[in-house]
Amino acid sequence: MDAIPVASADVSGNEERYAAEAIRSSWISSTGPFIDRFEAEFAELCGTRYALACSNGTTALHLALMGLGLRPGDEVIVPSMTYIATANAVRYCGAEPVFVDVDADTWCISPQAIEKAITARTRGIIGVHLVGHPADMDAINEIAAIHGLWVVEDAAEAHFAKYRGRSVGGLGTMATFSFFGNKIITCGEGGAVTLNDPQLYVRLKMLRGQGMDPRRRYYFPITGYNFRLTNVACGMLCAQLERREEIFQKRRQVFDAYTNNLSGIRGIHFQPVASWAETAPWMYSVQISPEEFGRTRNELIEILKQENIDSRPFFFPLHTLPPFTEVASRQQHSMQVTDRLGDNGLMLPTYNALSMESIDRICSVIRKSATSKLGIRRAA
Repeated sequence: MDAIPVASADVSGNEERYAAEAIRSSWISSTGPFIDRFEAEFAELCGTRYALACSNGTTALHLALMGLGLRPGDEVIVPSMTYIATANAVRYCGAEPVFVDVDADTWCISPQAIEKAITARTRGIIGVHLVGHPADMDAINEIAAIHGLWVVEDAAEAHFAKYRGRSVGGLGTMATFSFFGNKIITCGEGGAVTLNDPQLYVRLKMLRGQGMDPRRRYYFPITGYNFRLTNVACGMLCAQLERREEIFQKRRQVFDAYTNNLSGIRGIHFQPVASWAETAPWMYSVQISPEEFGRTRNELIEILKQENIDSRPFFFPLHTLPPFTEVASRQQHSMQVTDRLGDNGLMLPTYNALSMESIDRICSVIRKSATSKLGIRRAA
């Protein structure tokens, strides 16, 4: 039986052609026309004045936080339900993440939890757009304005999602993106920062490029980093942007097929979508209720694996991971929704080439795995 991976990149457009064009031109490093083109096009799509291509999504986060002047002793409020890079970037600056719960209606950072977590040391908030759903940015920005804080959108999983009709990427002080191989738009490894502030843009560009003064070559007034992305990679991203509507449409079809197939199975709870949100179709995600479904999330993952179907659990809540347990224990914030998602959240295979037959096969295995008397089916 053919294996079904959890993700697979779609590079069926001009990706190879543009990468080869960059190679033939000899512009294969961090200078070249595809970099300028990608940054201009991506900024326009996000509704911002600027975009800076970075080597990956984690360096994009690190760059954003350094540009904002984050330093040792500072605190940044982050959701505990997110990929570890969100909190790691805070630590890279010597600051501490303050973990808060997510909202049951969006799976994104809870504005109410943010309000309770602010201290005299709080400098900012990272609003993660989890599994393609935008965080409640108006509420977050209002809290930030009252307390004099900055807001960074972590949009690694939410390319082109919309919040109240506005594209993510331009809804906070700045935003960061990932173009890892499993993302909606990819170049294998890559990232970006989007923003509007011209002074911040100049600072971030210097930090990204070893700290070199843009007006004096090889003069370095600050300590910088090499967080740049190559012209070859940006060529691939330009090709991806050309096909963004096609990519979105195919992934939407995958999402719709899953929803139609899984509807009616007790214990399968779909990702909630707020009325003001247009989600990005990153990974099709559900919650498994063991009491209703008759099996745990981890048991279902093993059953799928036996059928040669890959899947992923949700991220371990960050407050439970060894690097952060000590600081989280001091903070003592309630994490009821986060813990439930961490125990029960499941990401199913999602990629453009996933056939309807494969989705039927995946959903058939899930349906037959339901053993609870409450479920609509029994295991064969």
